Amino acid sequence: MLTFDEPTVPRVWTPQPFRVAERRPETADTVTLRLQPLDASGMTIEPGQFLMVYLLGIGEVPISVSGIDDDGTLSITVRAVGAVSRAICASTPGSVLGLRGPCGTAWPIVEARGRHVLVVAGGIGLAPLRPLIRAVLDAGGAHTGLTVLYGARTPADLLYRDELTRWAEAARVAVTVDRADSSWRGQVGVVPKLIATADVDPAATRVYMCGPEIMMRLSAEALIARGLSSDAIYVSMERHMECGVGWCGHCQLGPTLVCRDGPVYPYSRLAPLMEVREL
Repeated sequence: MLTFDEPTVPRVWTPQPFRVAERRPETADTVTLRLQPLDASGMTIEPGQFLMVYLLGIGEVPISVSGIDDDGTLSITVRAVGAVSRAICASTPGSVLGLRGPCGTAWPIVEARGRHVLVVAGGIGLAPLRPLIRAVLDAGGAHTGLTVLYGARTPADLLYRDELTRWAEAARVAVTVDRADSSWRGQVGVVPKLIATADVDPAATRVYMCGPEIMMRLSAEALIARGLSSDAIYVSMERHMECGVGWCGHCQLGPTLVCRDGPVYPYSRLAPLMEVREL
C-alpha cells in the first residue's frame, strides 16, 4: 500500500514551494528574487542549471539560477517579457513560488582548475554566469585568474552593478554598452570587440559564455582565431522550453533537446548549428 511518505512522482516533475525572501530591482524590467525553501530537503542545483518556476493559476517558465547560497537559498533574475515573467517579477517578500528541477546541464567548472577563466556575457546572460563567477572567486588560488567581459544595450540595462565593482577588485572586468548616455564614461560597442582586449593564453584558458547567439558565435570565432580550441569554450543556449526534461520537444535544436542535453554545451558541438542564421 502506498503512503504519502513514498514518492510516486519524480521530484523534477513536482514544484517545490519556495518563499520570496528578498526582491531587488536590477533594471526597469528586471528583478532578482532570493528564494528560501519551505521544504526542509531544499534543492541541490549547480551553476548553469535552470529551474521551471511555477506561479499558481498563471503558468510556468524556465529561468536560470543566478545565485546559490550555502543555506539552500536560491536566486533567480527575471526579465518581465510575458504574462508569467511579469507576474514573477511582481512577487513580493512572503510570496510563494513553485520551483521544479534542477533541469539541464551545469557549467563544467572543474575543467577550469589550474587555468584562467574567461567569462563572456551579454544582457541577462550574465545571470546564469553569476554563480560560476562567485564559485571561481570563492575558490581562491584554484585558478590562475578571472576575466569578465560583459555588455548591455544601455547603461540602464546593466545587471549587478555593485557586484561588478566588487568583482573588479579580484578580477579583470570590462564592461561595454551598445548605446551610451551622457553619464557613461566606459566603453561603447558590442561584446565581441572586447575579446581583442583580453589577455588570453590559448593553452591555459577555459571560456564560459551566455547571451544573444550572434554575440556568442562572434565571440567564439574571435577566440578561436586567437588560438583557442572550440573544446575549451562552453556556451549556454536559450530556447523555447516547456517541460524541462526533454519530453515535449519544443526546444529541439538539431539533434539535441536544449532542456535535457543543454543549456550548457561545448562550442565544438554547437558551432555547425549556430552558423545557420535562423537559429
